[in-house]
Amino acid sequence: MKEVTIYTDGACSGNPGAGGWAAVLIYGSESREISGGCQYTTNNKMELTAVIEGLKRLKVPCVAHVYSDSAYVVNAFLQDWISGWNKRGWRNVKNVELWRELIALTGVHDVTFHKVKGHSDDEYNNRCDELARGEIKKLSAEQTNKTNESGQGNG
Repeated sequence: MKEVTIYTDGACSGNPGAGGWAAVLIYGSESREISGGCQYTTNNKMELTAVIEGLKRLKVPCVAHVYSDSAYVVNAFLQDWISGWNKRGWRNVKNVELWRELIALTGVHDVTFHKVKGHSDDEYNNRCDELARGEIKKLSAEQTNKTNESGQGNG
């Protein structure tokens, strides 16, 4: 089975607010960056989306090492919060659809989650943060352009 390393990050301006997600996928000497955003979302949704989108890019079942600075995502697997959520019928759990999609992807791939310290000296985590924040800037610029095009803000 191919072994892939995936670094992920999500960011949000306001919570909720405009958000971005990013992932860097590394296979051997090759790497690929992906990112996206949403005009109105939460940081946790973007953290989950980053991991989901990274895993969805894998074309065949892989051994995937996922690195994230999100305790929310990593601890759900490393501390097995998911079993408890299942036992309680997912009551009071936010982002259930995203969690279910991520759990399904962990059934396709052999995924190991690793917690990294955010905003430290981890090159790939920092790159994901930069990409995710870049998506927020794009959304903000698009919103400004839409406002200006509609004739609002021409004061």
